Amino acid sequence: MKQNKFLQSIGVLIFIITTLSSVVACKNVPENKVETKAPFFKLSLAQWSFHRTFRSGETSPYEFSKMANELGFEGLEYVSALYPDIMNSEDKPTAIKNFVTKSNALAAEHKMKNVLIMIDDEGDLSSSNEESRMSAIENHKLWIEAAHQMNCTSVRLNLYGEKDPEKWIANSIKSLSELSDYALDLNINVIVENHGRITSNVPLLMKAINGAQKSNCGTLPDFGNFCISEEGYGSVFDGSCDNFYDPYKGVTEMMPKAFGVSAKSYDFDDAGNETTLNFTKLLQIVKDAGYTGFVGVEYEGSRLSEKDGIIATKKLLETLGVKL
Repeated sequence: MKQNKFLQSIGVLIFIITTLSSVVACKNVPENKVETKAPFFKLSLAQWSFHRTFRSGETSPYEFSKMANELGFEGLEYVSALYPDIMNSEDKPTAIKNFVTKSNALAAEHKMKNVLIMIDDEGDLSSSNEESRMSAIENHKLWIEAAHQMNCTSVRLNLYGEKDPEKWIANSIKSLSELSDYALDLNINVIVENHGRITSNVPLLMKAINGAQKSNCGTLPDFGNFCISEEGYGSVFDGSCDNFYDPYKGVTEMMPKAFGVSAKSYDFDDAGNETTLNFTKLLQIVKDAGYTGFVGVEYEGSRLSEKDGIIATKKLLETLGVKL
């Protein structure tokens, strides 16, 4: 009987020691563990950030996937106009097919996600000339097919070709509706960026987007592209634009239909902040809209090199993305 009580006492003592050890161990974990938070969004790289590098001919645009991977990005945003093998080809369907094959292989090799294709120089989708508008639609369908084959989520197109606001809206709605219907079965979103001139007049842009009444038709808010001036694009960054829409109001109005976000930057101060735009305010607008998708880095400055500008933009986004 005494032996059983002794064994019971030993068992209780072991239980107490084990419990106390566990409590002490648990208390020590937070002191040794560094908790890392991630931004509320994912990061992609807009190929346009390297447009001077690619257009100079010193580097092939097919190096894009490798370059983005080396800089720590997850997603890729292609720009059609940066591929001379396509844009100068007499057989564009075949050239685009080759682009898809090569880009898919490179994205897989570097473990990158194809996010979207920015379509430029493929005709005026808002033209009042019906033949021109329909030709542009057919050209854009080739890229929608490419985006589908690359498992992208979206294509970004432009709405140019008409200055009269009412005609522009009507023509844009027709083109957006047809292209959105075509893209729906391919699981592709058709999105429009505020890309200068009438497209940066956000109330008019949203009339076109909402007028299409398509679930896969939306926007790509660009932080910096709000120059409405018809005399060239102009820039809100260097003071060359004499008529621009309020960036914070514009992004707010575009976010309800956003399938992507383009964080355009130009220059930075010593603290790493963008010198023209309040990125904290802009990202708060994005977050308040409930957006958690890809935010694309699009550096467009000249004081820093393209690579250094991309790194500075990425660092600022990551810092703010965690804070917010």
